Amino acid sequence: MKTTVSDVLNCLANLSSDEVFTSPELANRMLDMLPQELFRNPDTKFLDPCSKSGVFLREIAKRLLVGLEDQIPDLQQRIDHIMGKQLFGIALTQLTAEMSRRTLYCAKKADGDYSVARCFADAQGNLRYMRCKHVWENGKCSYCGANRAQYDRVETIENYAYPFIHKNLNEIFNNMQFDVIIGNPPYQMSDGGGMQSKSSSGSSIPLYHRFIEQAKKLNPQYLSMIIPARWFSGGRGLDEFRNTMLNDNRLAILVDYSDSRDCFPGVDIAGGVCYFLWARDKKSPTCLTINNRNGNSESLERKLNDYSVFVRSIPSLQIIQKVQRCKENTLESVVYSSNPFGYRSFEEGVKQPKKGMVELFGSKGVTYVQKEDVSLNPDLIHLWKVVMSKTSAEHAGQADKDGRKKIISRMMVLKPNQICSESYLLLDVFDNELSAVNMMGYMKTTFSRFLLSVVILTQNIARSSFQFLPLQDFSHPWTDEMLYEKYGLSEDEISFIESMIKPME
Repeated sequence: MKTTVSDVLNCLANLSSDEVFTSPELANRMLDMLPQELFRNPDTKFLDPCSKSGVFLREIAKRLLVGLEDQIPDLQQRIDHIMGKQLFGIALTQLTAEMSRRTLYCAKKADGDYSVARCFADAQGNLRYMRCKHVWENGKCSYCGANRAQYDRVETIENYAYPFIHKNLNEIFNNMQFDVIIGNPPYQMSDGGGMQSKSSSGSSIPLYHRFIEQAKKLNPQYLSMIIPARWFSGGRGLDEFRNTMLNDNRLAILVDYSDSRDCFPGVDIAGGVCYFLWARDKKSPTCLTINNRNGNSESLERKLNDYSVFVRSIPSLQIIQKVQRCKENTLESVVYSSNPFGYRSFEEGVKQPKKGMVELFGSKGVTYVQKEDVSLNPDLIHLWKVVMSKTSAEHAGQADKDGRKKIISRMMVLKPNQICSESYLLLDVFDNELSAVNMMGYMKTTFSRFLLSVVILTQNIARSSFQFLPLQDFSHPWTDEMLYEKYGLSEDEISFIESMIKPME
């Protein structure tokens, strides 16, 4: 069976979730957001600053070949003009540079015998790659946060110091002004955190926001990138980026996919993915938002900064607005900060209790510690406590076959003389068992877990995750029916909530 270039690019799009490759179909959905007259202008300059397979530049080239046909009738002249004066790329690695050139120029070398372009005098053409160096400061790269122990490598091994965020662009393309910057940046990089603690899993830092920030500095007319959607409400070190994005009136279109597999088949990216169009000259305070979930699409022209996080679903937004009409305090006001008693997740006490010891619930089960060794909140030891695992049930992964999530993985009531490590969040404390049990029942309702799900797009649950969940009177139990009636939810809104959340025993 004959394999086409398009087939190969679609295969590459399914490889991994570290540096996800873009399919031609997805690239074209993003290009469709741009004003199409850009592809009929022989002066428009396009840049892909994070080229992997070259698919964006190739799909742009196809549009330009059609759009400029009347202005440049000769095919070879048209190809040379487009390749030499309109299309530019910066590859992520030496390998992706060669892949991208094969895609765009149909040859490994831009000046090679098999290249479709006849305008280049060097092998790189306008698809450049140069090895950069990390700038180490206290063991981390000051540009991207890479861990020196992992990425300070010899020349023969890729160091992932991406040129676009490590180098002055003028050194790559001499003082060039780009009209459109578009691409799919690398999403994250290990920071070596897992190697420096007793945790068995490594930790990662996001990278995609650095590409967006760098692109904005170049002041293009249009900017479009596809990135993880976890920045909507979470993401390590993304608070400032989220605030900037939500308050940027130049965001014109935001297309959101709750399930990343709708964009990248077979690739599970926690919290989904999104792509956007940023238009330099746009000034209106609203943005066209499009949410895609379970094969359905909903759109709304709206302001993005109504809340400190972005509420992706329109029905979710409407439900939150109804709940907030009651003007109640939220659980965010009572939930304790992480590590409420001073014990890290990997810490444990002794296996056999002695007189006067308290039980410590942690990642390795129940152990025992001396009461006087509890360094934080010792005054809470004698109270009843409601705790829940700080990681979500699906680790913010994909929903079940019906599109629903459980959200809370584990929850329990701790008795007096029982405490927890930072593996758990301490939600609230009570002087009686009944109130604690009632709170736990409230947290298990579909209603409560739905309002948590609006914010929880990453694995970890934090105090800010409870910002939409109203605080109740826990002297009596709560059911979903009571809550639906209290907040005046319609049948459609109730059906929506229950279509999102799994039942919980």
